Amino acid sequence: MSVATNLKPDHSAASTVEATLQFIERSAEKPYIYAGPPPEGVEPTRGDYRPRPVRIENARPFADRLDLDIEGVALARRPTAVRDYWDEAQTLALGHPEAAALVKEVTGASRVVVFDHTLRRRSDGAADRTVGVPRQPATRVHVDQTVWSGPKRVGEIMGQDFHALGKRAAIINVWRPIAYPARDWPLVIGDARSIDADDLIASDLIFPHRRGETYALAYDPRQRWLYVPDLAPDEALLIKCWDSDPDVARFAPHSAFEDPSTPPGTPPRQSIEFRTIAFFD
Repeated sequence: MSVATNLKPDHSAASTVEATLQFIERSAEKPYIYAGPPPEGVEPTRGDYRPRPVRIENARPFADRLDLDIEGVALARRPTAVRDYWDEAQTLALGHPEAAALVKEVTGASRVVVFDHTLRRRSDGAADRTVGVPRQPATRVHVDQTVWSGPKRVGEIMGQDFHALGKRAAIINVWRPIAYPARDWPLVIGDARSIDADDLIASDLIFPHRRGETYALAYDPRQRWLYVPDLAPDEALLIKCWDSDPDVARFAPHSAFEDPSTPPGTPPRQSIEFRTIAFFD
């Protein structure tokens, strides 16, 4: 680990990279995934995914111009006081307030609530949500919320119906690498302007005590894909997962992807994503 933590970011990546992303195939049946063990005799997932080759733009040269309300993603450069994200108490005490302050600063929101975080560390051969193993990078293109689940989640977190709050709200993820730059299975984001609403396929996300909904994405060659190579631990990507305002970017699909330019011996990606709700007066 001592070698990995000394890795320095290298911003000399090519202007584009050719890679493969996992897109859902259209079907008459609604896709679903169980976030825990399914009932006996029930498959844990439903939905067929197909790999598609795409061209991914290096957004590093214009990252400062990315806008959450236009492309649905923004880059921020902010150091963190968290020394160990795997220490839950430290992440709650320091990481959550940092994420809230960052979203508030970038968006101008009047209030930001951090309601969740997820740590990920890639392990060869491990499946996501394997008991006793950190969450794996999400390798299917998705959006964390939908037009239905976004306001529902806000209501659950805030303890009242979203519409009764009477103000604009947005669910925004704050995504950071841990310890060293994210060269291994980095994050790719779809430019929200290039995503057709018909390509967002609602999928049930079934927890033991509640039901959520996410979007899987159907492929369209007109979609535009972006990534920020060598994202460093003192940088963060802000990703729009839902917005109550229909006149701005509402959904930015995203996924981890296997970057063919990743050097051999690169340490497995570690990352944390904070899930926040931003309120606007």
